[in-house]
Amino acid sequence: MHRTVDLKVLYFGTPVVLLSTRNPDGTANLAPMSSAWWLGSTAVLGLGNSGHTTANLLREREVVINLVPSTMADAVDRLAMTTGAEHVPPRKAAMGYRYEPDKFAVAGLTRQDSELVAPPRAAECPVQLECRLQQAHTIGTPEPSATTFVVDVVRAHVAEELIIPGTDYVDPVGWDPLIMKFCEFFGGGQNLRPSTLAEGWQMPHRPVLTPAGG
Repeated sequence: MHRTVDLKVLYFGTPVVLLSTRNPDGTANLAPMSSAWWLGSTAVLGLGNSGHTTANLLREREVVINLVPSTMADAVDRLAMTTGAEHVPPRKAAMGYRYEPDKFAVAGLTRQDSELVAPPRAAECPVQLECRLQQAHTIGTPEPSATTFVVDVVRAHVAEELIIPGTDYVDPVGWDPLIMKFCEFFGGGQNLRPSTLAEGWQMPHRPVLTPAGG
């Protein structure tokens, strides 16, 4: 039997990525998000209109999509309640977000120069996609609350150990992406750790069962 429910979010299971963009002063911003999908060499990103990354992407028209493996859940969680906006939007401030000017340092990640776009890559991420903005469309009713960004992947970088020898293909067995399901972190089908984002968004959840010796 099904029950009609008013779902707060629709995160049924999507990959977590870190978006690196360039701030107005030329410094780098790094933001986690889990509303991304791909078709061919095009990626579609969904971002809230009040976000600092949204403003950066609309202005600079370049972004690096850093795909995160399940082993990097801790780094992503350190960024969960941060923003690159010096003046934190009231709604985010009420949820506990704070301003952080150096997101790479907070996450414990290393900047790596990109080759075709200005924003840097996150060196620890095994898949890095340099992208340029193609289109942007506002969405939401009755007032637009988010923007969908259509970006072209102009260069892809993949860690050697993830490439099937003798090909240009990623090994689907070796690649274990960090997945977000209803604001909780999953990898290899397992709930990996408590989520600061889920706590900030007041999402109900079952306790994370830590594996023995974990």
